[in-house]
Amino acid sequence: MNYLNSTEPMKLFEKECKGRLYVDKSMLIEKISDKVGSAGQYICITRPRRFGKTINANMLAAYFTKGCDSTELFNGLKIHDSPVYGEKQNQYNVIHIDFSVQPDFCESYRDYISNIIGNLQEDLAEAYPSVAGRDYTQISRMFRDTGDTFIFILDEWDSVFYEKFMEEDDRIQFLKWLKGLLKDKPYVELAYMTGILPIAKYSSGSELNMFDEYNFMNDNVYDQYFGFSEEEVHRLCEKYGTVSFAELKEWYDGYYFYNGDSLFNPRSVNRALDRSLCLNYWTETGPMNEIADCIENNVDEVREDIVEMVAGIPVETELSGYSAAELQLNSRDEILSAMVVYGFLAYHDGKLSIPNYELMEKYQKVLTRDSMAEVKEIVSQSKEVLEATLRKDAARVAGLLEQAHDREIPFLEYNDENALSCVITLCYLYARKDYRMEREAKAGKGYCDYIFTPRNSQRPAIILELKYGKSCEEAIAQIRERQYIRKVENCKEILLVGINYDPRTKKHTCRIETA
Repeated sequence: MNYLNSTEPMKLFEKECKGRLYVDKSMLIEKISDKVGSAGQYICITRPRRFGKTINANMLAAYFTKGCDSTELFNGLKIHDSPVYGEKQNQYNVIHIDFSVQPDFCESYRDYISNIIGNLQEDLAEAYPSVAGRDYTQISRMFRDTGDTFIFILDEWDSVFYEKFMEEDDRIQFLKWLKGLLKDKPYVELAYMTGILPIAKYSSGSELNMFDEYNFMNDNVYDQYFGFSEEEVHRLCEKYGTVSFAELKEWYDGYYFYNGDSLFNPRSVNRALDRSLCLNYWTETGPMNEIADCIENNVDEVREDIVEMVAGIPVETELSGYSAAELQLNSRDEILSAMVVYGFLAYHDGKLSIPNYELMEKYQKVLTRDSMAEVKEIVSQSKEVLEATLRKDAARVAGLLEQAHDREIPFLEYNDENALSCVITLCYLYARKDYRMEREAKAGKGYCDYIFTPRNSQRPAIILELKYGKSCEEAIAQIRERQYIRKVENCKEILLVGINYDPRTKKHTCRIETA
């Protein structure tokens, strides 16, 4: 069998369960079981890639299918203790399709969809002799004539949309095909579909409006089954303590469950624990280049947003959902929505932010692209700013800040505190290579403007306080009086940096002392 009651999903899920870093999400079965055969049997869950969609799709197929006995597999999982366990296990005909799989030679949408339809026809003809040999022009009629019912597990529904051979008309035809297969069909006991792109993005009118769609922003039902919670990451760290929880949080946290709790990138956490090292695991594959290209093509609209978020300043905006209308993005809202869709930005309570260090590294590279113009020039000098700070050359630091401020970048004019912070962040961007850089960090008896904690114990920590229209001496005094030093008191050396901008003279001054 190709798709009907295939044993492949169970074999794949069994491999995951045997992995030492497997996190049990089997209680999803309890939620989905309630939807089988009900009026709410159409479910679409969209998440960024590598957030557990395929593992869960395989799990559901393994649980419901008649094609195998999965009792032993689920006996050791959380679902085994559920009151619904066993009620619907291995009792349904399951059609499991991974839409990311293509025939060996696929040069067009016709090649792609013909392969899927052919596999379905082959499965149904083998399982139901009464429909074999008959000439069907609609696969839905073949399903109907079996006289049976089915659960459809459709993984990566939108994967074909990224293929170069897909034209806009092909996308429309694909949506119509899904509609014809699933909508208002008595043989559909459940249609569980996953992807990255929202259905609403492509299905205008009524093509797939029977689906209840659950995404990062609206999912208060299934959100706990996609991605890792803080508690789950803590347990992994306790069991496989190769990387500290603090490191994992800095690198891979920053997303949100619906209630605002922390959500970690599961792929990156697993890879870091497996390799005993935090690196960019998730961002090395996927559409980051495409997002960067979109930023370049619309740089005037989104450049300020990116710079503010790199500076640690959330951007307030009201996104209407994952509403990027086309793969070719043409407006600020479309670009920002697409970044949320792909997982490159976090969105919660109307605010956008860069989730974590793994992604921050990517955005810092975006700021070095030619399209960022004057911003790129500031970033290119950030290594020199750090080096001048480390050798306590306060005059040079002040001079470089002066050069950055004097560049013709409207949103970096010192009209508010955020603009000053953006300039400082850009000027010290290179420091993030060797430092964990916190803005408005809680320390001692207050909140310090910037604290640079070294990743290498041989480097000095840096505490930086900003003043506007006062003096750099007052900044240093505040650092000492409010005991910001406590935050990094275990470091070998601590540099205190006070920076002031005088709005009357339009000059910067800097003072650097050793704690």
